Parts: sequence; C-alpha cells; structure tokens
Amino acid sequence: MHLIVLLVRKCAHLIEYTVFALLLWRALRKPMKNDPRPWIWREARLALLIVALYAASDEFHQSFVPTRTALVSDVFVDTAGGAAGLLALWAFGRRKNAGDPEP
Repeated sequence: MHLIVLLVRKCAHLIEYTVFALLLWRALRKPMKNDPRPWIWREARLALLIVALYAASDEFHQSFVPTRTALVSDVFVDTAGGAAGLLALWAFGRRKNAGDPEP
C-alpha cells in the first residue's frame, strides 16, 4: 500500500509540474491564435529553469516543516515533469505543423 501511495504522489507531482511548465511557457511566449512563429528553445529553457528553481525552493521550504522531508530527488522528479510537458508541447507543434500545407 505504501508503494502505491508513493507512486501516486510522484505521478501527481509530474503532472503538476508539467502543467506549471506549460503555463510558464505560455506566459513567456504570449501565443496568439494560429501563431506562425517557430518554436523558440530559449523560451522553453527559461520555463524549465523557472520550474527547476521553484521545485528547489519548494524542497528548501519543506526542510523547515517538521512533518515534511526535503529530497533532491523530488526536485529531479518535478523538473522531469516540466521537461516532459515542454517536450510534448514541442512534439505536438511539430506534428501539427507537419500536416499544414506550405503557404
């Protein structure tokens, strides 16, 4: 039972930080409907950096809470969730644009 709870919590963190990264990317990019601009990796890197820093600050905060444990591995899990979300967004954009006819 403990393993199931652990897996569910880690998956929840992955999903939470995936959404966080996508929202950060959107805030940085400020996309418009039918945005013709190409993918810019600098925006994705900045979003991922913010995700990693936020995850690290969250773990640092947890080190001061008696009932919580701060783990570096949680920072990696959270950052991996952010990276997965951004890579999925990039792949979705490539797939979508591959089906678009050339102007």
